[in-house]
Amino acid sequence: MKSKKIHAFWVAILLSLSVSHAVMAASPKSIDVLQVASLQNSGALLLDVRELDEYAEAHAPNSTLIPLGQLPQRLQELGADKSRPVILICRSGRRSAAAQALLEVAGFTTLTNVEGGMISWQKAGLPVLTGAAKSTKE
Repeated sequence: MKSKKIHAFWVAILLSLSVSHAVMAASPKSIDVLQVASLQNSGALLLDVRELDEYAEAHAPNSTLIPLGQLPQRLQELGADKSRPVILICRSGRRSAAAQALLEVAGFTTLTNVEGGMISWQKAGLPVLTGAAKSTKE
């Protein structure tokens, strides 16, 4: 009897791990900068979590700025659909990883972090814009 319970326990653990792995495989936690445009074309929001001055200096086209420090108070600007794909970018990938964790706790389900952030974006020669941020309320 005891061995059946132990066996069932391990089966449940393995099943849980495989489901987690399948979910993670279906929705990557991070992507290369070269994959961003494809996701944007599929309807994903590119969310830049740097500060206003960093964004004005250089940012990815069609990105929306909500600085990491303001994100908890501005979640409603991301819309009610928490399953909408959101791509997160910052300077190097650290702040966007923190934003990813924050949004996961808030219930967002399809989040992806841009590996290397704007540093990698610019090294890849991808287009950048300068100037003020567009409002998420447009």
